[in-house]
Amino acid sequence: MLPASLWHPPPVRGGPPSPRGDRLGLCCQSLSDHAVGTDPPAGRTGQRQNRGMRTRLGCLSHKSDSYNDFTAILPDKPNRALKRLSTEEATRWADSFDVLLSHKYGLAAFRAFLKTEFSEENLEFWLACEDFKKTRSAAKLAAKAQRIFEEFIDVQAPREVNIDFQTRELTRRNVQEPSLSCFDQAQGKVHSLMEKDSYPRFLRSKIYTDLLSQTQRRLS
Repeated sequence: MLPASLWHPPPVRGGPPSPRGDRLGLCCQSLSDHAVGTDPPAGRTGQRQNRGMRTRLGCLSHKSDSYNDFTAILPDKPNRALKRLSTEEATRWADSFDVLLSHKYGLAAFRAFLKTEFSEENLEFWLACEDFKKTRSAAKLAAKAQRIFEEFIDVQAPREVNIDFQTRELTRRNVQEPSLSCFDQAQGKVHSLMEKDSYPRFLRSKIYTDLLSQTQRRLS
């Protein structure tokens, strides 16, 4: 045994959390640490255990980026939908993000893709805001605004979207005296995030490229 004066504690393994898309690598790391019995420093134990649990659950529920992910949530039966969807229509989804969102099957394909990235809450919030702006009953306006805020905007909301503190607080104040425009800034931020981040990856995804191939194969 080494004298106490020569003994140094082993370096703490780990570092900043992996990006959201690298769940598989983080999951394997978490399981490996558990297998060898590595004990994190006191005070960080709960944090690491919670993060590890979320990561393992994420690994187990991960969906593959495939054409089947799209057909599973089509608003129509898959065969009927593919007969109605032309290659020209699917190609136009790459013209702009708004063209994609305005097309029934484009919206379904994009939702399926976001599910593979665990970020479908962004689209669901955007759709909830679109529906909210159609509200004509003043009696329903306040209740709907509060429900959207609690589900998507509030800190630790069940499906919290990624917006900055200033936008969250502005929206919080708006909801106190709700109007049809009270979510406009938050919705715009989320739209911009999806357009700049998720949309380009969707156009490169297997869901989209397989869909194009399917429509082209039908014509050959």
